[in-house]
Amino acid sequence: MARIFSGIQPSGELHIGNYLGAVKNWVRLQDTHPGAIYCVVDYHAITGTYDPAVLRARRWGMAKSLLAAGVDPSKAALFMQSDVPAHTELSWLFTTLTPLGDLERQTQFKDKSSKMESIPAGLLMYPVLQAADILLYRADSIPVGEDQVQHLELARDTARKWNAKFDQPYFPEPKPLLTPTRRIMGLDGQAKMSKSLGNTIALHETDDEIWAKIRPAVTDPQRVRKSDPGRPEVCNIFQLHKAFSSDETQAHVSQQCSTAGWGCMDCKKVLLEGMVLELTPIRRRSEELDAEPARVLDALADGAATARAIAGETMREVRGFMGLDALTGPPAAVASA
Repeated sequence: MARIFSGIQPSGELHIGNYLGAVKNWVRLQDTHPGAIYCVVDYHAITGTYDPAVLRARRWGMAKSLLAAGVDPSKAALFMQSDVPAHTELSWLFTTLTPLGDLERQTQFKDKSSKMESIPAGLLMYPVLQAADILLYRADSIPVGEDQVQHLELARDTARKWNAKFDQPYFPEPKPLLTPTRRIMGLDGQAKMSKSLGNTIALHETDDEIWAKIRPAVTDPQRVRKSDPGRPEVCNIFQLHKAFSSDETQAHVSQQCSTAGWGCMDCKKVLLEGMVLELTPIRRRSEELDAEPARVLDALADGAATARAIAGETMREVRGFMGLDALTGPPAAVASA
């Protein structure tokens, strides 16, 4: 059985973009891949300027949201990256065989560093830590969206390099397990859904708050009047129907839109119904966790214990292969010299 690993940055409460793009798939996979490992990658969140108090709140919000969204501690390990020190130890070991040029060519590094006057070394090493996150658990299947496949290549390359250098077929080359939901655009229709851009809907928002955001959301830009036929294939709202509405409803919405039988507001009202149906139970579970925070702490503690046990075994073996295991006396070759 393939081992699943995936991580998510602590951005606070989940919004529908990262829920549909990652977490909903995590919930499905925990039923088909026993022992799935899911991590809140808080070390990755400190490569730029941040407020410790805000980070602490975001770590908590993300952990609670993942549990509310359906991650089940009895089926999957959920933990904070910083609670498993082996992530950073393996990352350092991997830096010793990762060419500098490979890191400087990473698209994310080039994009972010071009906007910075002083570039933190952590931004350059980010992909090495990402590779360590995955390979620490010898995971071979990584749930990702299509836009993240490139990020996985360095982990695959790291596994190949390490295996070759130490002549051990130890680390599997992790393969992408593509998330079925396509990239989710923001309500402005201009960019990927992002809290920093203010174009999201949070999972915990009320029905009225969701409607207040859907109502003005961008649709087909060529549909100026209600009598103009629409193009569901280019409408951002219809992409959300694909995530929240039944196949039957999607077909009906598509037909009504393309024939101008409905206006965009009619389409949005039907979308709201589908969203409320799916998100209301998540919101209720989030409220229950607010009332019982010990459930969140217990889940994270249990997940970290599981992760540390797996990581500890990996590091014992890796140290041995690399000559870093505990010394018990002079090695035979040295003693006889």
